[in-house]
Formats: sequence, structure tokens, C-alpha cells
Amino acid sequence: MKRRNSIIKTHIENNLREYAIASTIFIIGILFGVIFINNLNDTQNNEIGNYISTSIENLKESQDINQLLFIKETIKENLTFVILLWLMGSTVIGLLLVYIIVAFKGFCLSYTISAIFHVLNNGKTIAMLVSTMLLKNIIAIPCTIALAVSGMKVYKSIMQDRRKENIKLEILRHTCFSIFILIVLILSSLIEVYLSQLILKCCVKYI
Repeated sequence: MKRRNSIIKTHIENNLREYAIASTIFIIGILFGVIFINNLNDTQNNEIGNYISTSIENLKESQDINQLLFIKETIKENLTFVILLWLMGSTVIGLLLVYIIVAFKGFCLSYTISAIFHVLNNGKTIAMLVSTMLLKNIIAIPCTIALAVSGMKVYKSIMQDRRKENIKLEILRHTCFSIFILIVLILSSLIEVYLSQLILKCCVKYI
């Protein structure tokens, strides 16, 4: 455990600038999500309210959640996301797209949270957020930023040393790291299904 924590700490310290850039881009995405929600017109607000209310009612009426199907869909989503970031991070011209993907992740998270706050009262909002988002994003957000940093390191290394051997080594390193992140995200999917869904079923009756 201590050795693992030391490795993680050293990795972050050695790439502090890249983590700061990726985190800033993620925060910018969050800010855009808040601004977007705050500038919706009445029609759009009503549509969001109806969507959230309908989703809650469906959860209340649902007796069982198809956990296997949910796991498959979540793993598929994570696999697509990791492959996309891996592909963009493995090419020099894809670095800008890595930034865009990180910002979009922040935007989606902020949009969802802001929309829930916009529709539900405080107590209901807290219950909904804790049950559906907290456990998943505690793992997903650091993974997103770490994978973006890995892609940034590939770009930085290739710019410093364009030898084929170095390029192959950096892409291999990035690939191994991406596989590790994918495994972590799959584990987070299991947590999301078996814990978040259980909490959700308990909370939804009070929403």
C-alpha cells in the first residue's frame, strides 16, 4: 500500500504541470455547464424538468433493474471513452481533441448536477446526487484527468525526441496506462451498479 501510494505521489509530482492543465480544462468545462444551464429559456427549463421528473417516476415504478445489462452498457461506454482518449493521446495532432474531451466531461457533469439543482429542492437534490453520481465520479474524474495527462506526456516526449524507438516506447507506455485506467473504470462500473443502484432504490422513494 505504501509503495503504491509512493508511486502515485511521485507520478503526480513529476507531472504536476500537466495535471494542473488538465484539471483547469476540466474546471472550465464545469463552468460552461453552469453558464449553459443558467441561460436556458423557460421552454428548455420545462423540458429538463419534465425529463428529470419522468426519470424519477420510472425509477419509482421499476421493481427490478437489469444489472447485467446496465454493467454491459457502462463497460461499453467506458471502453469507448478510453479507446478514444488513447487514440487521441497517441497522435500529436490529437492533443487538442484530448483537451476538448476533458472539457466536455466537465461540462456534462456540471450540466447534470445543475439541472438537478434547477428542478429539485435541496433535500431531494442531495439524495439524487449521492445515489447516482458520487460513487461513480469519485473514480471517473481522476481517471479522466490521468488519462489526459498520459496523452499529454506522449506529445511532450515526441516533441523532445522524434526517434522511432522513443515514439514506440511512449505509445506502448500510454497503451499500458490506458489499459490500467480501463480496468479501474470497469471496477468503478461494478461499484456503480451494486452500490449506487442500491442507494438509488432507497432514496428514490423519498424524492
